[in-house]
Amino acid sequence: MNLQPDVERARFNMVEQQIRTWEVLDQRVLDLLLRVHREDFVPPQYRALAFVDMEIPIGHGEKMLAPRLEARMVQELVLRPRDKILEVGTGSGYMTALLASLGGHVTSVEIVPEFTQAAGARLAAHGFANVTLETGDAARRWDRHSPYDAIVLTGSLPVLPDAFQKSLLPGGRLFAVVGEPPVMQARLIICGTAGACSSTVLFETCTAPLRNALQPARFVF
Repeated sequence: MNLQPDVERARFNMVEQQIRTWEVLDQRVLDLLLRVHREDFVPPQYRALAFVDMEIPIGHGEKMLAPRLEARMVQELVLRPRDKILEVGTGSGYMTALLASLGGHVTSVEIVPEFTQAAGARLAAHGFANVTLETGDAARRWDRHSPYDAIVLTGSLPVLPDAFQKSLLPGGRLFAVVGEPPVMQARLIICGTAGACSSTVLFETCTAPLRNALQPARFVF
């Protein structure tokens, strides 16, 4: 029994019903989501949920982001073919694949070694050669291979460390979800040629924080 037509229909519906309606209108991104097979990056037991508007568990208490948030992240970074990209939080490797499809080279850092290994196998199986996977704690900074044209943080941060902005090249873009539950802000930070950076709040959302993220100062009475 060939289920491929049903898979392609579900993929198409994800793009048209979830993603396009969430202000993702860049045709490059929409085409990319049809081309890169999200189901191949989902744990086998959740493969049937690959195109559902939800976060999918991937083990170690972590989850894949919802498809529409992944799509908005990629769209807002406006990636170019020669861009040098830093991804903090490799997870399943799916976002890494999207970034590598549009950019020049992706350095992706993951704190869970098993994720790094599994994502490397998936990315290799899909022929991605412009990716460097590293295991480490990049929740507060990652200077190795910097500066970057684009940085994306796949987990939220209560406070965004200045170190990430300092790792951007002139014209560089940083996408981060900043704040604490129940409401966080998705922000796009763009560094100008003179070193000054501007920050735009794109929308409100809520997602799990990066491990060991910088915490805000708390008043003690």
